[in-house]
Amino acid sequence: MLNHKPRFLILITFFIMLWPGVNDCVAQEPVAELQKLLRARADFGDEDFVALDQGETLIKILPTRERREIALCGMLRLRAPAEMFLQSFRENMTRKSNQAILEIGSFRNPPSPVDLQTLTIDDRDVEDLRECVVGDCRVKLSAIMIERLQKEVDWTAEDYRLQVTRLLKQMLLDYVRDYLARGDTALIRYDDKSKGIRVADEQQELMAGSGYNSLAESPNKSSKPEMDVVENAIVWSKIKFGLKPVIAINHIVIYKRPQSTGAQILIVSKQIYANHYFDSSLALTAFLNVPGPNPKSYLFYENRSRADGLEGAFGKIKRGIIENKSVASLKSVLQQTQLSLEARALNPDSAAAPVEVQRNSRRWKVGRVYLFLLLLWVTAFAMLLAWRAYGWKGNVSRGTHY
Repeated sequence: MLNHKPRFLILITFFIMLWPGVNDCVAQEPVAELQKLLRARADFGDEDFVALDQGETLIKILPTRERREIALCGMLRLRAPAEMFLQSFRENMTRKSNQAILEIGSFRNPPSPVDLQTLTIDDRDVEDLRECVVGDCRVKLSAIMIERLQKEVDWTAEDYRLQVTRLLKQMLLDYVRDYLARGDTALIRYDDKSKGIRVADEQQELMAGSGYNSLAESPNKSSKPEMDVVENAIVWSKIKFGLKPVIAINHIVIYKRPQSTGAQILIVSKQIYANHYFDSSLALTAFLNVPGPNPKSYLFYENRSRADGLEGAFGKIKRGIIENKSVASLKSVLQQTQLSLEARALNPDSAAAPVEVQRNSRRWKVGRVYLFLLLLWVTAFAMLLAWRAYGWKGNVSRGTHY
């Protein structure tokens, strides 16, 4: 979709190199390579690997360098083929399949006004924009966007809400067009607070904190496998959440590796805009296949997100609440994903299934919603669930905007 090679190439190196010798020699023990990497990256221990192979879901909080950032990863073993996993995700990329998803859609290439036709702007956001100035705004926008709203909207007119909606949609459309043309250099700078936030810088730091850059600097080209892009989309969504719904735009790329071993499916999701809460977010999901006498498949998920609400006097308290709730929420989401995929694997044809398998099929239909929410929305749905636990505290910290 982009006219240049995106920064995703740096990210996929991590998964490409998970098993550097898997295609060269089975004796190199890819399971041991995987365990070694997880020990270093997520502090996994022997007991964790035993639990993983016994069917348990592993969730780890990852270290961060920035107090606004929360990072976590999860992993579980799956008994379902990679193609089924890929199909389930692609089926639900732009489907409103849960009450938490208020509105959803995707951008064409080139983007068209029709792409945002169903997006609505809440009255509360419109009223906040009336008082919005650069450095003090309750909606995340760039300085140019804020100035345009003040200059081009007739706030005394009866139809000012309609004017705001039209202008916001046009500015988001122009932003996505610019991103498609110039890539990361076009990423927004949020000027809603006195200290501006450049999303391009945020994304670089998220990648650096994950260690992807070091892996990509000197890859072993002889062992670097091919990965085909099977989906490249920019998706917008409006998610029901606490005090204010969040409108987010995410760039999602799905890679498929033709080999039957290693990282067969990789989904990279990058937030390029959010109107509330989140400064940046980056998520990676991989379907991993480990060969051997007893072949195994795993689903690995990692998310790093930065939120303005983690600053201020109550930042540490909020962090503790979010981390605890996020671990529990992500574990639940992954377990539902495991249940739904394995139910579908056992019963690909629900029409002829007995009663018990029909129940599993219904679980699949419910569970694939969790899969979609987990993988689509880069801002980590698990974190959003956690945020509700302390959303009422947000106004306590002066300077925190929603």
